[in-house]
Amino acid sequence: MGLLGGHGSGGSPFDASFERFVKGRSTALLRLAYLLTGDRGHAEDLVQTTLLRTARRWPAAQEQPEAFARRVLVNLSRDRWRQLRRRIAEDLTADPEAVAGVVGDPADRALDRQALMLALRQLPRRQRETVVLRFFADLSVAETAAALGCSQGAVKAYTNRALARLREVLEGSLPIEVQRAR
Repeated sequence: MGLLGGHGSGGSPFDASFERFVKGRSTALLRLAYLLTGDRGHAEDLVQTTLLRTARRWPAAQEQPEAFARRVLVNLSRDRWRQLRRRIAEDLTADPEAVAGVVGDPADRALDRQALMLALRQLPRRQRETVVLRFFADLSVAETAAALGCSQGAVKAYTNRALARLREVLEGSLPIEVQRAR
């Protein structure tokens, strides 16, 4: 049975186009959700809900399905952060395997990813969303503004503040020898 209840090749073109979208973009959506939440389980839940909502609105979403799904994902992530503020804080640990790797020593990559995830968690929600969409999802300023529902100027301001804060946090997390060499 297909994702929307269709039966294999007997389903409608609607089913096939949505399933192609899911197969082609679900990994990127999961990576984005992980970077927004910092938790793989929550990220998987957000992606499932995002895909369900996208499927329900497929006639409207299919013109720009990735932009539609990103917007849904960001909104769901915001809802999650609002819910978390009302709960006792969890100790979130980095899942280095979920973040796209960089060429080099695997141990160094794991440490870099962990430091980056910890630094991202220290950013305010809007700054974190902006950095994730701009640099991890590789969206333009205009696309990021559309996904966040704000102006392009706001995206630029959030990006500027976020990068400055990330520099502070990441430079503070480097070994003392590396900091002195700079």
